[in-house]
Amino acid sequence: MRLLPGLFRKIVRTGRLKIIGPDGSTHEAGPGGTPEVTIRILDPKLDWQIPLDPELRAAEAYMDRTLVIEDGTIHDLMVLIFRNKRQFDMQPGQIFWNGVARRLRRAMQHNPVARARANVRAHYDIGNDLFKLFLDKDLQYSCAYFPNGDETLDEAQTKKKRRIAAKLFLKPGQKVLDIGCGWGGLALYLAAVADVKVVGVTLSEEQHRFAQARAKAAGLADRVEFRLIDYRAVTEKFDRVVSVGMLEHVGVTHLREYFLRVRDLLDTNGVALIHSISTKSPPGITSSFLRKYIFPGGYAPSLSETFANIEKTGLWATDVEIWRVHYARTLEEWRRRFLAARDAGQLPAAYDARFQRMWEFYLSACECVFDYGSSQVFQIQLARERDGVPLHRNYIAQTELLYATREPEFMDRLWNSADPEKQNAFSTQ
Repeated sequence: MRLLPGLFRKIVRTGRLKIIGPDGSTHEAGPGGTPEVTIRILDPKLDWQIPLDPELRAAEAYMDRTLVIEDGTIHDLMVLIFRNKRQFDMQPGQIFWNGVARRLRRAMQHNPVARARANVRAHYDIGNDLFKLFLDKDLQYSCAYFPNGDETLDEAQTKKKRRIAAKLFLKPGQKVLDIGCGWGGLALYLAAVADVKVVGVTLSEEQHRFAQARAKAAGLADRVEFRLIDYRAVTEKFDRVVSVGMLEHVGVTHLREYFLRVRDLLDTNGVALIHSISTKSPPGITSSFLRKYIFPGGYAPSLSETFANIEKTGLWATDVEIWRVHYARTLEEWRRRFLAARDAGQLPAAYDARFQRMWEFYLSACECVFDYGSSQVFQIQLARERDGVPLHRNYIAQTELLYATREPEFMDRLWNSADPEKQNAFSTQ
């Protein structure tokens, strides 16, 4: 082996990597310190394939077990790479493929309704049983909120919903649209805590079926409606629009269309809250691994791209909040729960060993992006009118305190509606 050890000797300035080649030869890179990782290469072709396309080929080699972790874990290797990512991104293979992706990103992120539906099914319709194993009780598949840093995942996800609800500045009886409603937890929370009516829309058949059953089980079917349609097909007006973790699936070519649609869906004095992954860096691309295996058509827009498109709608940006490490802690907990379920043999047989390694790689890489990279989460509050919300932020904390006092009345019922055993009992009714 020559090319692969040479690549890592250029990259690793912090930590140490030991490489064992197919012939048993050993190679080392890095000055030492943590993390220290040993990998074994079983396929001689990886000596040139990984340097040619590092990001994708290394991930696939781990998935195929032609790259095996001998000492440490795949997460240790991810930490090593991300701590040295500046050098990693400067390698010729990475520069070339990132350049190709930049030139093609508009085509790769072109998501008309049919393609958007296919992209959603590729990830969210792989089976609810997988997500139940590592998400919180309410099946929140987006960044949790850890203001104190010692919250459990369930507590942090509840605080996320509480904060979103407070920022929506809700009044009893209002009508809310939840774009990309997931398994229904936020819509049910809003209906219960703020006495509003909610319409949730999704393109995932699995999520739609599950959310409908949850509304019935939670006794909220009269106030929460879930529809299996694209947000672009919604025609009525709403007092409020909320969108959590949906903007990442819109695509750069559809950002203006998305924000124009949000504007047109809002009634007079309407308010929207958009929660999305973003970056502190200039516009970029989605990693080749995520594009191919996890989120086809996905892209987390930069702040500059986001606001450039908001500016074209006439909406007021009335509040912006940046969450930095909250998603790293969320992903850390998801990864821990996923690995615990895997090690306990709880993953259904449909998720074979290669899939499990792929999912572990995904959770680990994303955690590192938020711990060591430039990724962040924003919450942008938008309003039709400049005085659509109070001219100070005090109401947010005040409303959070109010909603916190109301939660005990229904949280157990809400969580129980997502319980796997109880869900199985009513999912076919």
